[in-house]
This record gives sequence, C-alpha cells and structure tokens, in this order.
Amino acid sequence: MKYIVCEKPGEFILKEKENLKIKAGEAILKVKKVGICGTDLHAYAGNQAFFTYPRILGHELATEILEIEENNRNLKPRDNVVVMPYISCGKCIACRNGKTNCCTDIKVLGVHTDGGMQEQISVPIDLLIPAIELSDNQMAVVEPLAIGAHAIRRAQLVQGEFIVVIGCGPIGIGIMKLAQLAGARVIAIDVNQQRLEYAKEKIGVNHIVLGDANAAKKITTITNGDMATAVFDATGHKGALETGPDYMSHGGRYILVGLSKGELVFIHPKIHAKETTIMCSRNATLEDFEHVISVLEKGKFPIDSFITHNVGYQQMIANFDKWLDPANRVIKATVDF
Repeated sequence: MKYIVCEKPGEFILKEKENLKIKAGEAILKVKKVGICGTDLHAYAGNQAFFTYPRILGHELATEILEIEENNRNLKPRDNVVVMPYISCGKCIACRNGKTNCCTDIKVLGVHTDGGMQEQISVPIDLLIPAIELSDNQMAVVEPLAIGAHAIRRAQLVQGEFIVVIGCGPIGIGIMKLAQLAGARVIAIDVNQQRLEYAKEKIGVNHIVLGDANAAKKITTITNGDMATAVFDATGHKGALETGPDYMSHGGRYILVGLSKGELVFIHPKIHAKETTIMCSRNATLEDFEHVISVLEKGKFPIDSFITHNVGYQQMIANFDKWLDPANRVIKATVDF
C-alpha cells in the first residue's frame, strides 16, 4: 500500500509497504480522505511542538472499516467511521477524571505516532465513532470542529454574550459557527481581510474586526464599552496570544486554543484587575465529537465553502507548499486516498 511520510522539515516522500494485518483490539481502516490542519503545516515547516521525524502525518480522517473483530459496539466492515485520534492511557489522573484529551501519556495520531496519510491504518476499536450519515468531506472535518466544540464547552458560554475569536483559520471558524449555534454574539478578529469576509459572508458572524492597533477600540464600540466576556485565541501566535486579554471584559474568560512553542508574557496588573480566568483547551473528548457529528448531520455547517482545496495523494506533495501561502486563500485542504 502507498503512504506519504514527512522525513524531515520540508520533505515528503511517497513510499510503499505491505498491507496491514489485523491486531487484537484494533480495526484496519481504509483511509478515504485526510484533512490538512495547522499541526501538519507546522510539522512540515519544522515548528510543531511535541514532534519528531520521520512521521506519517494526518489525524483528520474519513475512513471505512476493512477488517474488525467481533465487538460490543456492533461495528462491522464497510461501516463509515470517524477516528478520534487521541490514544490515552486510561489510568492517569486526567483519564480517571474523564479528561482523556489531556492524558499524561497521550499519543496523537500523526503527531506522536504515525497517522493517516496512507491507504490503510490500524487503530484501536474504541477510537472509532460511527458516521453512517456523513459524507467523506464531513467526516474529514469532524476532528477540527471537535477542537472548537471542546473549547466552547470549556468556556461555558452564556446565551447572548459577546465573544471574540482571534483567528479565522479552520479552528477559529469552527469555534465561531459552533458558538453561534450556542447563542453567542461573535466578533471575529484576523489580520487577513479576505478571511474576515469569509467569516462574515459564509459563517455569518455578527462583527468582523481587523487585527490592528485599533482592534480594542472597535470592540469597545461594538460592546457598548463592556468588551467580550469570553475571548478565544485560535492562532497560536505569540503576539495574538499576549494581546487577547485586551479584548476581554472585567470578570471575563480567556481561552487559549492555539498552541505556541515559546513563553508568553502578560502584564500582571492588567489581567489581575479584570480577575481574568485563563484556561487552555487541548484536543477534544468523545462528547465533543458526538456533538459535532450531530451538527453536521443536521446540515448546520457550510462544508462546501469550508473545504477550499482538494487533491489526490499523488498530487499532494506538489501542492503542499502552496497551502502555506495565504495568497492561495486556503481555509481547509483535503487529500483523497
């Protein structure tokens, strides 16, 4: 079977190996489509945290079961399934408290262990979620949308409150749409005007603000001086992360979804005066995946405009560099296997 490996930063190689053999407790899946996410882009560029090479990337997967042993979940060959790509130990303090998304020994497919850029993949059965009603495109975006769903659940949004989402990339867009569905009034911030227009026209956010020196003043006007009671960073950019509290109300919450490799610096009197709640949101849980699948089944997310680029795996290596260039207006790229 064919697979694509990132040998080192900036280098993909198409290779071939034998088909997989089934292991106890695992299923062999046919990979139909892989979504390309920020983690993949950062790994290719050489600036992804918690990463080693060589690595088969890919954890946003649309798959079909090829082989599976008898199981108590009634999963069977030819079933379409979404893969929850977080392998947790089930024993640590986080797992015992239901926070498998931040297991002390977590292994994420495509990051800590090989992922889905291959024609077949073998994964534990308990990571599979039935997705009978979803298309391949829908299945391939469940995982990034679940990241947003988890962040929203962490923030405990209140109906009608103003929130700011910094970053109109795939994760930020997911947060915006799911927050709208939860009843929030959404203000989108980005330095890219074209992405802001997408958030306004296709996602339907209430307000868009260019991420410049006047952003805080504009949010003050939009919120009648209150600022946003919840601010989400979906960029992982140091400057954006450190600026986020400026958009937040007194008594507000600041949710860090994007991941930066370096140190962050906050002015303590400013965050202390607001009695700021700072929380991180990592990965997602089964509850988040099931919520997103339900949203997609009801047709409440604009898949057709969200996936902007798609190629077969034979063309991926030649196209990957282009997806790093903002001029190509990539929101979500996918690869067919």
